[in-house]
Amino acid sequence: MSERELHVSKIESGTVVDHIAAGQALNVLALLGIDGSEGEVVSVAMNVPSGKKGRKDVVKVEHRELSQEELDVLSLIAPDATINIIRDYEVADKSRVERPTHVEGVLVCPNSDCITNANEPVATKFEVLKEGVRCEYCGTIIREDIADHLAI
Repeated sequence: MSERELHVSKIESGTVVDHIAAGQALNVLALLGIDGSEGEVVSVAMNVPSGKKGRKDVVKVEHRELSQEELDVLSLIAPDATINIIRDYEVADKSRVERPTHVEGVLVCPNSDCITNANEPVATKFEVLKEGVRCEYCGTIIREDIADHLAI
């Protein structure tokens, strides 16, 4: 291994999220509710070289497989991510995230006049578009920085 290569140990079991856009790894951790307080073993590589993207981030979470809901939201902030499920130090399953058509209860609408921000018992609902997400109640579209609107 050359001095410029990155070496991160294999994990026995868990999830590796690869091909995250450079600089988004911390948003991925926030999305997953990982802040270190629960004792999770996490490896984060940020801005590492990537043949396809130039630079990318990678997140490894030991002893945790992501739920479909987590993958759906992850696809909004890391649409090119690949998910590797690791069991007994081997890749048991590899897939790409797929963007859902709708997400519910995971984003906050930035429109202060939206019914979801009026202390009503209404869960946010967003339609997933090619260029972002649209609130199904007020029509507000979030095109950039979707991670800034996570309801976590």
